[in-house]
Amino acid sequence: MNFAQVPTVTVDAVPADGLLLDVREPDEWAAGHAEGALHIPMGEVIARRAEIEERAGDGPVHVVCRVGGRSAQVTAYLTQQGVDAVNVDGGMLAWEAAGRPLTADGESARVL
Repeated sequence: MNFAQVPTVTVDAVPADGLLLDVREPDEWAAGHAEGALHIPMGEVIARRAEIEERAGDGPVHVVCRVGGRSAQVTAYLTQQGVDAVNVDGGMLAWEAAGRPLTADGESARVL
């Protein structure tokens, strides 16, 4: 699948109660992430696909990384597997820039 053809939404289109799948690495996640997001690093997505599908239920999976490259690859994979998945354009940098809430394991939340 051509990544340019991957279904994409803006951060503003991600519903507060929607499933946000964050595929960044653990250090990126720890620095700052969307509260309630499901964290599965890109390298674990294939092994944990059933978990993603279970959490998604009937709604789409909104896939996010730092800027959109890794999440586009994961979105392409999930879509090929029949999962309703969309890439979040601009990733967590766009999320932060749009003022969407962040939480962190440390003192102040920021996107790495």
